[in-house]
Amino acid sequence: MKDTPIAYDIVKKKIEESNLPSVGKASIREVKRLINQIEEASGKQFIRMEMGIPGLSSVQIGIDAQKKALDQGVSALYPDIEGVTELKYEMSRFCKNFMDIDVKSSACIPTVGSMQAGFATFLTLQRIHKEKDTTLFIDPGFPVQKQQHRILGAKFETFDVYDYRSDQLKDKLESYLKKGNIHSIIYSNPNNPSWICFTEKELKIIGDLANKYDVIVIEDLAYFGMDFRKDISAPGKAPFQATVAKYTDNYILFISSSKAFSYAGERLGVMVISDTLYGKSYPELKPYFGTDNLGHAMVYGAVYALSSGTSHSAQYAMAAILKACNDGTYNLVEGVIDYRDKARVMKKLFIDNGFKIVYDKDEDQPLSDGFYFTISYPGFTGEELIEELLYYGISAISLAITGSQRLEGLRACVSLVDKKQFPELEERLKMFAKNHPLE
Repeated sequence: MKDTPIAYDIVKKKIEESNLPSVGKASIREVKRLINQIEEASGKQFIRMEMGIPGLSSVQIGIDAQKKALDQGVSALYPDIEGVTELKYEMSRFCKNFMDIDVKSSACIPTVGSMQAGFATFLTLQRIHKEKDTTLFIDPGFPVQKQQHRILGAKFETFDVYDYRSDQLKDKLESYLKKGNIHSIIYSNPNNPSWICFTEKELKIIGDLANKYDVIVIEDLAYFGMDFRKDISAPGKAPFQATVAKYTDNYILFISSSKAFSYAGERLGVMVISDTLYGKSYPELKPYFGTDNLGHAMVYGAVYALSSGTSHSAQYAMAAILKACNDGTYNLVEGVIDYRDKARVMKKLFIDNGFKIVYDKDEDQPLSDGFYFTISYPGFTGEELIEELLYYGISAISLAITGSQRLEGLRACVSLVDKKQFPELEERLKMFAKNHPLE
C-alpha cells in the first residue's frame, strides 16, 4: 500500500463502488461524482481540475442590468424569439469592435448557451444537402457536441489536429472535403481541451477550403479573448480575436457569456451567422422547416422548437456587458486574466515534478497560458494517470474522451483551483514524483 495524500484504501474502495469500467474513460460528470464521494469519505479536499466551469464572479454590470430588467417585469413576458433588440445590436457592434467583422444585428441570435446553439446548428445543417450529411470535427474537442450528433442520429468524422498544424492542415482537411459528404467543419478557438489557438495562416486555410468546397465553418468561441499572448481588449483597435470569418462568409460563430463574462449560470450565448449565410436559400430545408431560408429555418425552426428563445432578463445582462466592452468602460481581458496567471504557476509545478505538456505549441510559438492545459507523465497512459492521481487528491479528465489521439494525456482546468492551494498542489506533486521516479 502506497503512502499517498488521500488514504489508499478509501480511494480504491470508492473506485470499485463507482462501477466505472475505467475512470480514465469516464465522462466529466462521472469523474466529478467519484471525486465528491472520495472527498466526503476521506475528509480531504481535492485539487479539482476536472470541470471546465468558471471560477470567477459574474461581471457586476450584467447583474445590475438583469436586476433592473426583473424589476421592470420582464420575467412575466416571453422574449422575442429572435432575441432582445439591445443584445442583438450590441453583439453586432462587438463583432466589429473585437473581431473586425461586419454582421447585421438580425443575424445575431441569443440561445440557451453555446450548447443549444450547437444543437440547433447541427439539427439544421444536416438538412441542407442530401449529398452532404456529415460534420467534420477538428479534434480534440468538446465531447458533448459529439453526443449531440449521436442523439440526432447525425453523422460525423474526426481527426486530431496535433500532427497537422500549419501547411499540413490543408492536405488533411482536403482529404475529407473532396469526398463530397461534409456539410460543416467544427472546432473551438482557443481550443477545449488542448488550448491550442489556430494561427491566421491556419484560419485562412480553413476559410479558403470552406469557400472551395461550399462547406460551413462552425467556430466555437467559448473562450473569447483568452489567448493572452495578445491583448484584444481595446474596442475597434488591432489586435482582434482571431476568427475564420476574416476568410470566408460560410461561418457560424458561437459566443458565450459563460467563460468570458463568468455568466454561466444563466445559460446564455449568441449564435452569429454571416449575413451571406443567413440570407442563403437551401431548397432541401423546406420540407422540415417550412422555409428554404437558412436564417429563418435556424430561428423559427430549430431554436423555436428547442426552447422558444432564452432567458429574458439574462439577455439584458449580456447586452449591458457587451455595451460596456464596446464603449471601452469594461475590459473583457482584464476580467479573466486570473486564469492566465494561475495556469502559468500550475504548469510550472507539474513540469518541475516530471510531467510533460502534451499540446505545447501553436506552430513554432509556445502555447498561451489560459483556462486549460494538458499533461502527461512518462510511463503512464492517460487512463492510468487519471486514476493514479486520485490517490494524490488531484483530478483531471482524460484526453481520450475529447477525440484526441494523445492517449497519454489529461486535460487540466485551472478555474476552480484557488491560489491558496498551490503549496498543497506542489506537495502532492512532489510525493507523486517520489513514488514514481523517472529513469
